[in-house]
Amino acid sequence: MNTQMADRVPVLVVGGSLVGLSASLFLGRLGVPHLLVERHAETSRHPRGRGNNLRTMELFRTAGVEEDVRAAASVLADNHGILQAETLSGGEQEWLFREIDPGGGLARFSPSSWCLCSQNDLEPVLLRHAAERGDLRFNTELTAFEQDADGVTARLLDRATGEEREVRADYLVAADGPRSPVRERLGIGQSGRGDLFHNVSVTFRAKRLAEVVGDRRFIACYLTDPAGAGALLPVDNREQWVFHLPWHPERGESVEDFTDLRCAAHIRAAAGVPDLDVEITGRAPWHAAERVADRYGAGRVFLVGDSAHEMPPTGAFGSNTGIQDAHNLAWKLAAVLAGWGGPRLLESYESERRPVAVQTAARAAARSVEHQHPGFDAAPAAGPRTNVLAVALGYRYPEGALVGADATAGVVPERFAATGEPGTRAPHLWLRDAAGTRLSTLDLFDGGPLLLAPAAGGGHWPAAARLVARQTGVPLRCLLVGDGGDLLPEPPADIPSGARPAGPVSPTTWPEAYGLHPGGAALVRPDGFVGWRATGAVGDPAGPCGSACAGWPAWPDSVTAGRGPAARVPVRL
Repeated sequence: MNTQMADRVPVLVVGGSLVGLSASLFLGRLGVPHLLVERHAETSRHPRGRGNNLRTMELFRTAGVEEDVRAAASVLADNHGILQAETLSGGEQEWLFREIDPGGGLARFSPSSWCLCSQNDLEPVLLRHAAERGDLRFNTELTAFEQDADGVTARLLDRATGEEREVRADYLVAADGPRSPVRERLGIGQSGRGDLFHNVSVTFRAKRLAEVVGDRRFIACYLTDPAGAGALLPVDNREQWVFHLPWHPERGESVEDFTDLRCAAHIRAAAGVPDLDVEITGRAPWHAAERVADRYGAGRVFLVGDSAHEMPPTGAFGSNTGIQDAHNLAWKLAAVLAGWGGPRLLESYESERRPVAVQTAARAAARSVEHQHPGFDAAPAAGPRTNVLAVALGYRYPEGALVGADATAGVVPERFAATGEPGTRAPHLWLRDAAGTRLSTLDLFDGGPLLLAPAAGGGHWPAAARLVARQTGVPLRCLLVGDGGDLLPEPPADIPSGARPAGPVSPTTWPEAYGLHPGGAALVRPDGFVGWRATGAVGDPAGPCGSACAGWPAWPDSVTAGRGPAARVPVRL
């Protein structure tokens, strides 16, 4: 076995599934050189992890891949809702919910929408785009790593050639799954209720099943007949399908017990068609669990996705939470490596994201009970049902890289409300630039921090932003919205088109959405979360603006950017 000398890279990403590829995509978008390694030779072939929520699609939008993701998902574009039935051909059926977005009301809150794209279709899209800006090596395994005060030394094995090489990285991002070897190597434990239930996911072909399904275009159908209990998911709505069969290892069952014969008989019972043509094409076990890592990293190593948290699939919260982990961490790594963020910025990754995972995992488990997911025998709890929008868009950071957040507020609210408060996702509103191009407020936040202020009464903010940028080294920009500013708000959507004024519209709606009065401003972070807000006019705008920058959590005097001997850059942010 041949071992080569160390390469050097700012960030090493371990794991090339959904979250690892997303981390690579976001890092590349921010101009961070990185290497991604994945032990498997190719992306996933198994259709799973299909629900991409509003927030994830917003992130894909800003990363420039949303349209390609929707193209990859086009075959399931008309599938909505969760159906529950005794058998597919029986008369007893109930829609647990019929539409994800009945009436299209979510357009008020986001420029994006939910997207049903299976992991085997989504990963190639992410891979293609991530490879444009990063070094991605599949069939390559992390076999060992050590870290010190200045970086991480990792040993990589090329599984095809047997060649080993060392890589020296400033930071390591572990997206290596729920059995994460990196997490184990760090000695980080997990908390939570542990395993909740188990399924075996079976892919199969059945040409006649589409006739039984008819025009019921569901995301999933839960079948309750004991002989055919499980969940049916369409792959192409024609002849390719997935069925999740309950698996009980606590009763001594093994995956090998799920033979083609047993699986086919189970699927026929679920369909209520004894002679249904069924060709089993694959099977994969999976475990629904509620676990969160006790820490989200150690030193220069960080956990993202399933290595940091596990949660049941109901609601599709797991993969979405992981992708949002990667986005949160990417801008912070970019800031530190560029020299305008201190290492303590990276500490805020755990303080922000871990509480979100704890609360989201609990909501995912509750939703599995509410939907009576096959294999999960827990009794429903009293109280309101899980509000998916509150989990997807409403989560907040009571503490972290921000100033003025309500430390007593819940991490996941019972109901979603866009308030523009520090620690919350910045509200979406439609704007027009000088060329007349339509864009969302969320399109403005990709890259560096942004100060957003009303043009009326906010003319002092651009100078304040320039002063803060010069004094701190933070690449802070400022945009004014309204008549005479950089951007114009669109008329409110509820005004009939014939009643809309022909000229510019005064900014009466967007300041309210951000909780601003004349003279106020909102400082929005690169991940689209409000980091600080001045609701009204202040005497010296450079003072509070600079204080907000310096307050993102107590930066040290210098930071190693990892770009050579002259990399120690004095910063105050």
